[in-house]
Amino acid sequence: MSENTKNEIESIGEFGLIDELTGEFELANDSSIKGIGDDCAVISSDGDHCKLLSADMLVEGVHFNLSYMPLKSLGFKAVSVNVSDVYAMNGKPEQITVSLGVSSKFPVEALKELYAGIKAACEYYSVDLIGGDTTSSYSGLIVSISVIGVAKKDKIAYRGGAKENDLLIVSGDIGSSYLGLQILEREKGVFNANPNIQPKLDGYDELIKRQLQPMARKDVISMFQEMSFKPTSMIDISDGLASEIMHLAKSSECSFSIYSDKLPITEKSILTSEELGLDPFVCALNGGEDYELLFSADQKDFEKFKNNPNFSIIGFATDKSNGNLLIDKNDSAVTLDAQGWRHF
Repeated sequence: MSENTKNEIESIGEFGLIDELTGEFELANDSSIKGIGDDCAVISSDGDHCKLLSADMLVEGVHFNLSYMPLKSLGFKAVSVNVSDVYAMNGKPEQITVSLGVSSKFPVEALKELYAGIKAACEYYSVDLIGGDTTSSYSGLIVSISVIGVAKKDKIAYRGGAKENDLLIVSGDIGSSYLGLQILEREKGVFNANPNIQPKLDGYDELIKRQLQPMARKDVISMFQEMSFKPTSMIDISDGLASEIMHLAKSSECSFSIYSDKLPITEKSILTSEELGLDPFVCALNGGEDYELLFSADQKDFEKFKNNPNFSIIGFATDKSNGNLLIDKNDSAVTLDAQGWRHF
């Protein structure tokens, strides 16, 4: 690949590349309800249900570093990031396939450790491993998982669907995973400089766990069912809150205004950000790999969320012409900028 081609891919990013490669593809089968452009493809099934299908690939040196990523945690995380896409459609994951690209010099015992993590995740999320593929790799370990889920047709939450004045809500807290990564990278640098120095990881357990072994929010989908609630739009937070807001806005043909003082950031994240010389709001907006659920809700559902400790109302939808805005505690508004995960 020439340097010019590489720079072009870098300039348009992952989603620009997807648009370039797939923009001319059209759905030809009646059973294909939703194709590229959401967290899952939607395929019609029998009765009032649809099948949901998604795939994600984790590449060594791009998505994980084996110097601090235990293989069992990697296996669990690989499943989590995939089933999270199904939850982002308000669905239930049921099956996965696992494909590996691996060096022939990789010990069998190491691969067993990887699969122990996959098995633990399958048990936690109640999904079945039903197949896959294994081949050699000359550029590190590659883990590719496809997930199949199910949802009622009238309960599926797409990225498009938010309307003006809808509430914008996020589950859990954000920014923790990114800070866990920064701690691991800091200690890796110290170890590389002096292997005799032990890494200082005490006190960062929760942040590190959020990075190494994130938990997809299956509990949120159960909460929705108990509330008799369906989001008007939804996405999971993998590339950073700001990026995901822009995806919802684009698909819904609207804009969002969010408040910096409403972002759910834990005290530990704030203290760790300060320790590392980082802005906690930037970490929350652009860190990524939180795997929380970001969704919009009709104003009539305000009472369901206003005092619910599991969720934070962070903003609202506005007319598309307003643009996506970040409003600070002084009511000053600036254009929301996304600087999240870059795959190229």
